[in-house]
This record gives sequence, structure tokens and C-alpha cells, in this order.
Amino acid sequence: MKLGTFMMPLHPPGRRPSETLREDREAIIMADRLGYVEALVGEHSTDLAENVTSCLMFLCSLATDTKTIKLGSGTVNMPNTHPAAVAANVAMIDHLLEGRFLMGISPGGLMSDAEVFGNLGKDRTAMFLEAIDMVLAIWAGDAPYDLKGEYFEVSTARTMIPEIGQGIILKPYQQPHPPIVVTAVAPFSAGVAAAAARGWEPISANFLLPQWVKSHWPKYVEGCQQGGRPALAENWRVAKSIFVTDDDDALAKRYGHSSEGPYHFYFKQLIRKLVGFGGRSNLFKADQSEPDESITADTMTPRLVIAGSVNSVVDQILAFREEVGDFGTLLYPCHDWVDPVLGRRSMELMAEQVMPKVNAAIGRTGT
Repeated sequence: MKLGTFMMPLHPPGRRPSETLREDREAIIMADRLGYVEALVGEHSTDLAENVTSCLMFLCSLATDTKTIKLGSGTVNMPNTHPAAVAANVAMIDHLLEGRFLMGISPGGLMSDAEVFGNLGKDRTAMFLEAIDMVLAIWAGDAPYDLKGEYFEVSTARTMIPEIGQGIILKPYQQPHPPIVVTAVAPFSAGVAAAAARGWEPISANFLLPQWVKSHWPKYVEGCQQGGRPALAENWRVAKSIFVTDDDDALAKRYGHSSEGPYHFYFKQLIRKLVGFGGRSNLFKADQSEPDESITADTMTPRLVIAGSVNSVVDQILAFREEVGDFGTLLYPCHDWVDPVLGRRSMELMAEQVMPKVNAAIGRTGT
């Protein structure tokens, strides 16, 4: 099983953005040094807690400071920008990284982003599909293009000067395009099947109950069958919030499960967005008859965060894998470093002790 990292990121809004951005960069540079295979970073334009406003711009800042780790957009929110901009910017970062790029895409999940970009109330799934189809058509085709949809148009026919290169959008370093991944949130997600049918790979979100994570695999199999390709567990990425200490289970529980640590804050924010405003309480309920009032950071953080000493975390990861099924990459989410020493040490222990023991138990390597 491989080890990667996924960064929303999410910090207390009162922290200085220059500090949190520096912390987030440090975490990925550290992940590269420790042998994490990939790092995906999210983006939002209208959230002071999630203050990476452009994941592509943020990842560009890491291009020369990382060596082997693959860097991914997690995700580019397609309805919030023009497909020509996405095609050009992704192609550029793919060249900067010389193929170390993963293209994560989505319709976007933050309603204030949808409002500010004028697509609140529109069919953002249809906008997403039209946008990515145009991006792929730009890369597969030749200028001056001639793409017209319900939401977007792409053409350089009136201004193209081919002999000097004007009017032509850069193609990616990876051909025909970088690997495409999508984040899966909904239980029994139809989007997973549709993505798999197109050759894209899923990432199951870290804030889902294990039974909803498990529901993604049959949909992935269904989509792969539609696309005429094998469904391989090695292509399934699963994110899971984890905190590890050397040998102090009590400290791990306090920092990992209580308001003393960053995970409680993370779920407090997330629940407010998804339950209090987004109508997604189903994600946090094993029994849908449970009242929404039962969904709090106090109740959900201990259920959704693996925390403990090295051996305890190994056992919990193995139990989680037993429940949801086999998967190829475990994505360790980067949370706010309330205590930088503990945050860094947890990342080190995941790479140097936890994953070797997990892989030994399942008879696999992490490469």
C-alpha cells in the first residue's frame, strides 16, 4: 500500500495566511523527503479557513522544492473558471513538474464559491462535464478550435497567427493528458462509476464513515466494466485522518479527538458547512433516522479520526482496510499544526514506522 497526503487545507481563520501557507508548503516538502508518493491540494476562493485560493498556483511554488513526489490538484473546481484557462494552466504545471502532476477535478463543493462565480443554482455537474470535455478536446485537437457549449465557448479563429504560435494552447507534458482523479463523497456514488468509465480514478474522502467508503468500490467496478478495463484495487485512493505518536496513546487521543487538537476544529468547520448549510447530514449517519443534532465535532471526531501510538494506529488502519476493502493508496490528510512538533512527528511516524508495519501485515510493499 502506498502512502500519499491530501491537504484541503483548513486552518483557523484567525491565523495569518502567510504562516499557514508556509506551513502547508513545509508539510509537502517534508512528505517528499519522507517518501510519500503524492500530495494533492484543494482550493477555495471564498473561505478564510481554506486559504489556498488556487491549487495550481500553490503547487507551482513547490515545483523546484520537491524531487520525486507527484503533486496533484485536489481539486480544480471546473465550473469556477474557463476551460481554456484550465487547459493552459494545467499544461504549464505539467511541464514544470515534467510529468509529476495529477489532475484532480470536481464540480466544486463550497456554495460561497458557486455564488461568487455566478453558478449558484445552476447545474454545476453539467458545467463540470462540459468544461472537462472542452479541456480534453483542446489537448486532443488543434487550434483554432471550435468548441461551443451551453456554458462555455473556445475559439481563436479570428486572432490566430500559426506561424508565430499565436492562438495555440500548450499541450501537456504527459500524453494524451495527466492522470485524472476525482474525489468521491456521496455514498454509492454514481459519479464514481461515471468517472471510472472514462478512465479516471477515485479518491474516497476522509470524512466519510467506513460503510460509505466501502460503497465506492462496487461503483468503481461498475464503471470499469462500462469502460472495458479491469477494476484494480491499486488504483483506488482512500483518505483517512490519522494522528500518530511514538508511544503515548493518551496524548494521541487528546490531540486527535478532543478540542485540544486540530481534528476537532476540522470537523466542527466541516459539519457546519456540510450539515448546517449544505444538507449533507447523510454522510455522517450510519442510521439515517439519527437526528442531525447528534452530528457534532464531539461525536464525529472520535469516529472518523484514527489516533494512537504506532502499533495502535497500525491495528486501526488494518481494521479499517478490513471493513472497506483493499485499496492502493492511503492518503494522509494534512491538518493544521496546532503543535508543529506533534504534526511533523506524526508525518514521520506514518512513513517510517506505520506504513512498513501495515505493508508487512498485508504482504505488500509501499512502492
